[in-house]
Amino acid sequence: MCRAPVLGIRRSIYSAFRPTITLHKRRMNMITPNAGDRDYIAIAEHGLIGNLRTAALVSLGGSIESYCVPNFDSPSVFARILDKNKGGHFSITPTIPFSTKQNYLPSSNVLQTKFMNEAGVVSVTDFLPRPLHTNPLGPSSRKPLLPWLIRRVECIRGRLPILMQCAPAFNYARDSHITGIVIDDSIAFGPRQRNVLFEFASLTLDLRYVVEATMDTQDLPVVNLETVDLSEKGHQGHAAQALLELTEGQCVTFILRTPPTDFARTKDSSDSEDSSASASPPGKGVTTQRTQERANKTQDEQEASARARLSYSSETRRGAADIAAQRDPYLVSSLPRGRALDDPFLTKELVSSLLHTTNRYWYDWIRRSTYTGSWKEAVHRSALALKLLIYEPTGAVVASPTFSLPEYIGGVRNWDYRASWIRDASFTLYALIRLGFTEEANAYLGFIFERLRNKNADGSLQIMYTIHGGKEFPEEELTHLDGHKGSRPVRIGNGAIDHVQLDIYGELMDCIYLGQKYGKPLAYDDWVLVRELVDYVVDHCKDPDLSIWEVRDMKRHFTYSKIMLWVAIDRGLRLADKRSLPCPNRFKWLQARDELYEDIMNKAWNPEGKFFGQSYEDTDVVDAAVLIMPLVFFMQASDPRFVSTLKQILKSPEKGGLTSNNLVYRYDTRKSQDGVGGEEGTFCLCTLWCIEALTRAGESDRSLLPKAVSMFEDFLLYLNHVGLCTEEISDAGEGLGNAVQGFTHVTLISAAYNLSRTLHRSP
Repeated sequence: MCRAPVLGIRRSIYSAFRPTITLHKRRMNMITPNAGDRDYIAIAEHGLIGNLRTAALVSLGGSIESYCVPNFDSPSVFARILDKNKGGHFSITPTIPFSTKQNYLPSSNVLQTKFMNEAGVVSVTDFLPRPLHTNPLGPSSRKPLLPWLIRRVECIRGRLPILMQCAPAFNYARDSHITGIVIDDSIAFGPRQRNVLFEFASLTLDLRYVVEATMDTQDLPVVNLETVDLSEKGHQGHAAQALLELTEGQCVTFILRTPPTDFARTKDSSDSEDSSASASPPGKGVTTQRTQERANKTQDEQEASARARLSYSSETRRGAADIAAQRDPYLVSSLPRGRALDDPFLTKELVSSLLHTTNRYWYDWIRRSTYTGSWKEAVHRSALALKLLIYEPTGAVVASPTFSLPEYIGGVRNWDYRASWIRDASFTLYALIRLGFTEEANAYLGFIFERLRNKNADGSLQIMYTIHGGKEFPEEELTHLDGHKGSRPVRIGNGAIDHVQLDIYGELMDCIYLGQKYGKPLAYDDWVLVRELVDYVVDHCKDPDLSIWEVRDMKRHFTYSKIMLWVAIDRGLRLADKRSLPCPNRFKWLQARDELYEDIMNKAWNPEGKFFGQSYEDTDVVDAAVLIMPLVFFMQASDPRFVSTLKQILKSPEKGGLTSNNLVYRYDTRKSQDGVGGEEGTFCLCTLWCIEALTRAGESDRSLLPKAVSMFEDFLLYLNHVGLCTEEISDAGEGLGNAVQGFTHVTLISAAYNLSRTLHRSP
């Protein structure tokens, strides 16, 4: 009796999923350029590029809307997505009406945006360079990672006028800068070119370009850089722009970099043993002694100092260029024999090589995936997105590379996610391990065990750490920024870093368990640290906390936290048993695990409503977090109590549930006091947890599988045009919250993995 419905499900997988992906690729918007104000672009209308140090959001309209330099948690240089006037941007846009579409190159995080008009088509290829992996035992050394943002603009049909405008707004658009145009000494051959220097007290950016003709019969394009005053929009320094009249076969590549010069060398934190000391915490802007001294200067002194450095740089570069020009009118640089590896001569061959190696890096990485199930394209795009969230120098994983994007337009739930939550990172590594990526798991576990060696005085861990391993991430409101579509306050840092959220120990122990199972085996010294962690859990498993949703009013005995505390003890026992590791407190652990289970079944259960409540104190509040039960093997999905809870959650909010249009809310904010206030959209990870819970329940009740497939295929429709997820979805289907949100992509991979596996082994 089950065979026909299951076959129908399988047909729906392959018939419905592929058109969904095709629609993403074909999505087009008609845009009419406006010389006046430009409105906000929706959160979901962006792609993400990165280099495992930082990341940038690129809008469908061809603008860099969010970019922090040099690291994920550094102050922003571009933040137009949070203030359309003065946030800072790097736009490349036609000056005539156009339609646009955007896609990633196949199996890559290199992003391509196309502008189309009857007169012509221009393609913009955006990426942050990555060197290829090299054999550590081989003779060749790895090439340096260049801190560059590269934008390749090529006319591939007809003729199209393009306006490039680079308008940085340093230190979250709080500080002024000096802009100057100087001779570019990095061009080895060809006519003289000029580049733009943006000088800020603690950071210098250098905008350069390379011109080329892809057709032998075509002339080189002409680029005339000029400065432009945007002070009327609130900018505190001049921008640079160039109007390009590109015809078919002409190409201009813009490179925005942190120049490796004596007067403005930004040290990569990966080269420092104490990277946390050199990092720039949110709101502080600078931390080194030299930059702190500059920060103490008055505004006038800072501007005078910047002008002096700019003048010195300009004169030095002009002098080198003049000497070279006397030898050869087409030779701009003095061509020193030994040029630094991180400051190579800028040529079209170099740019082409960087594009090739970056594209190859991503392709080589994703092809290591072992996933063979259905929805492979969505799963691999999620994996590539998760890889972008890894901070390579330490192995930390950021929850999202963006900050303060609203969970509800006009609302106050606007948080900074540019830190490494133990919870999010642990689930991320679970997803990557499922796909065969154990290198990332080993790197993150190395990061975590460093934190275990430096626990808090009471033996606890922070719920999050900075990507450098720091314990401070001070929260601050930026009152000068308008917020995305007026959503205030704009926050940097996150005050939840000091929260007590006991569930993190369960997620972490599950990650350690899977990591040693599929990755590097656990060493004895590390096992001792794990034992101490489980001992701490046992001692505190009956304490109240603030739990996964980070409520800001009062501690409670949250059901989700109790489940994950059970997981922490359970995984400790499994490790001891499966690896025959010494466990002096084994019987104490067993007793605590069993007592936790009984407490949850008795104190979290609502006998009248027939569902597990949000907490022991609020059993009348439905919370989607309890869907985690069968996913972490706390309870069988076929258990009548869980099935009843699942069915309650699947009801509409009007009927006491949490599901609307096949999407799931976290909880009813009108019934649960969380100390934050305001409204929010449906939560993507809760929707995907619900899908996986239906899948697991469907192993024994096959009638639930069509619902799981229906919800999953509906959810895929809410991925954006390049297959990326936001944190939440509004009632109108608009993406909300920080993007790209790692937790969502994690649960997408997990849901697809388990749903596909269940369907393929169906009778």
